[in-house]
Amino acid sequence: MSTRTSFDQQLQNLSDQVVTMASMVDKAIARSLEALRLQNVALADEVKRSDNAINRMHRQGEENAITLIALQGPVGSDVRRIASSIAIFSNLERMGDYAAGIGKIVVEGANQPLLKPLNDIPRMGVIAREMLDSAILAYIKSDPDAARAVAIRDDELDQLYDDIVTELMQYMATDPTTIVRATHLLWIAHNLERIGDRVTNICERVVYISTGEFEELDTGRKLRQSLSRNGSSDSGMVG
Repeated sequence: MSTRTSFDQQLQNLSDQVVTMASMVDKAIARSLEALRLQNVALADEVKRSDNAINRMHRQGEENAITLIALQGPVGSDVRRIASSIAIFSNLERMGDYAAGIGKIVVEGANQPLLKPLNDIPRMGVIAREMLDSAILAYIKSDPDAARAVAIRDDELDQLYDDIVTELMQYMATDPTTIVRATHLLWIAHNLERIGDRVTNICERVVYISTGEFEELDTGRKLRQSLSRNGSSDSGMVG
């Protein structure tokens, strides 16, 4: 096997690790929301435990990427893909934390009924998972236009999040006894909103891999929201 053929295989293996980790994260998001819907503590605990496997994949993928850079000395689009894989692994790991955080919230709120029927939060989950799936497909195909299209959908998540915040704040203002349950739902919505932001980060990396240019895909609307929230933290409710 030639040196280039061996390198290409290692590069493909790295891309396969990205796809595998994304699938693990997608499953964790889906299970966390199913645990919320069913108020299933056992399933929520499973999501929290699954975060360990996601973390291991993150470390393994990052180590493989660093080894490739150190030993193969890639250039051009190859080095962009390898370096970007490190950032993508990191963003996926953080999404896993957000899913585990939702599981933690389900466990903490298990002794109380849901404050209200779930409508917008499941919609946020669907959009976040669709965005992740489409972003990884754009990564596989090195398609910057597809990545840009995915990033635009983050506005949908932001709007749903704003709607949820407004509604839950009304609950809390009207009846202070709802504050704890409303806060739990706010944390869940926030985690889903942050997942969308992390997917947008991946989309920016796809554009960079393909074009060699860093392109900010956050919209002006998101910037205004960030300022209005006085620099809302990235932490969310994580595991």
